[in-house]
Amino acid sequence: MLCEMCSSPNVVFRIELEGSQLNVCPDCAKYGRILTRVRKEEEVRASGKQREPVFVKETESVQLIRDDYSKLIKQAREKTGLTQKEFANRMMEKESVIHNLESGSMKPGIDLARKLERILKITLVEQVELEAPSRKDDDDDERPSGAGLTIGDLLKKRPQ
Repeated sequence: MLCEMCSSPNVVFRIELEGSQLNVCPDCAKYGRILTRVRKEEEVRASGKQREPVFVKETESVQLIRDDYSKLIKQAREKTGLTQKEFANRMMEKESVIHNLESGSMKPGIDLARKLERILKITLVEQVELEAPSRKDDDDDERPSGAGLTIGDLLKKRPQ
């Protein structure tokens, strides 16, 4: 387990920092209120040689609204023979919402898109698999490039 602030492999404490709970090393524990010990400090020090952390490329499933949502909604509504006002009443939404969706000036949220899919029998939401972004380091960190940014990285890069 890595420190969630600086990516040190010596995670010892669970702290609360601005409402969030983090697993951190002894150096980063001073930035928050210590809640519990994850491991005893002696165990970390006694382990001697540090094992190289194993980083696995992770994929994340994300739901995205199709780019042509406005055209699909309008075509499906017209196919049912309903006006925007009638369709809005059926959806229990404002007519302006339907108008803005069909004109493309408003993109539906996932919940509204699912509701539209159910009523119009169309597909607006797509599942997309994303790989975790790789990270290019200018620093001479010990982390592999796929480790991602940590809170500590953001603090280092913040202008003083």
